[in-house]
Amino acid sequence: MTRLAQTLGLSEFQTEIVATVRQFVDKEVIPTAQELEHADTYPQAIVDAMREMGLFGLMIPEEYGGLGESLLTYALCVEELARGWMSVSGVINTHFIVAYMIRQHGTDAQKQHYLPRMATGETRGAFSMSEPELGSDVAAIRTRAKDNGDGSYTIDGQKMWLTNGGSSTLVAALVRTDEGADKPHRNLTAFLIEKPTGFGEVAPGLSIPGKLDKLGYKGIDTTELIFDGYCARATDILGEAPGQGFFQMMDGVEVGRVNVSARACGVGVRAFELAVRYAQQRSTFGKPIAEHQAIAFQLAEMATKVEAAHLMMVNAARLKDSGERNDVSAGMAKYFASEVCAEVTQQSFRIHGGYGYSKEYEIERLMRDAPFLLIGEGTSEIQKNIISKRLLADYRV
Repeated sequence: MTRLAQTLGLSEFQTEIVATVRQFVDKEVIPTAQELEHADTYPQAIVDAMREMGLFGLMIPEEYGGLGESLLTYALCVEELARGWMSVSGVINTHFIVAYMIRQHGTDAQKQHYLPRMATGETRGAFSMSEPELGSDVAAIRTRAKDNGDGSYTIDGQKMWLTNGGSSTLVAALVRTDEGADKPHRNLTAFLIEKPTGFGEVAPGLSIPGKLDKLGYKGIDTTELIFDGYCARATDILGEAPGQGFFQMMDGVEVGRVNVSARACGVGVRAFELAVRYAQQRSTFGKPIAEHQAIAFQLAEMATKVEAAHLMMVNAARLKDSGERNDVSAGMAKYFASEVCAEVTQQSFRIHGGYGYSKEYEIERLMRDAPFLLIGEGTSEIQKNIISKRLLADYRV
């Protein structure tokens, strides 16, 4: 393992999986990431290799063809993938949120239909909650599914920020239905939308306009999703239970927040690795800059922050695996790890000096990737809101 971010108490199988992913990252991802990222090219060869390794079925139960591993194992693999290139970890993030939601909330028929194909990567999942004017106010979703009274629904509206929107074949989309509930979030329903890959009108009434151009997080597609009279069946509703979408999605988001924490740890570890190596190679005033106290102390701060973030991520994953409530621990891990990642990446950038501004150096890419983690799966402010509400409830006077 990397010298930082050690994890105690892993089984032999977990250790082997994480080591295999790390070797794959060192040999296949890091050497090609710069070229693919700068060209904004989808990493098809890397994705195919991930399928062969069984990573798409990592958390899917063995009875459906997966490896049946824990969230912790998955998070540690994500950490390694993000250390190589954050976009690669994004390929499987939304896939696993959807697989987890189906595993936890789907009907037996939905599990039998989707999970075996998701385990092999034949079916690839995407997660759709946000909308253009929505931000973090999920209860204000406008995309609407009208019950036609004959076992079908007509969906109209616009969704935003779908990771893998074009490359996925299954989208879990949260939309508004009329359940007559007095609370807005109880009128939300999760639909499982099957579609072909590609852009444009991919199915009658369903369009993926194209890739959104982003500061970082390149290589994989981030898109809009437009419903215009799209016809869905009642059996497409997750668990065939209208009005339960908000709770189902929030369960999936807790997995997503552990994932983002793991990605932040991976990027942070890589930023530290680049800094500590460069600091020993670059000399000023007759000695390597690592021997100047100003730089040495920065390295110590970076390593300590990354280590703390890793431990929080591991704790959040283990809590979720145990069945305990982990909204606070996942929120804390996501908030802290993403902020640490941004700080450590910038410190590494400063240690690189002028070379950090060059596209020839890897730290330039990390500087553009890190900001996404501050907003993905809920901003730092949203995490602090979740954390503070629970703390005030638990410590009420």
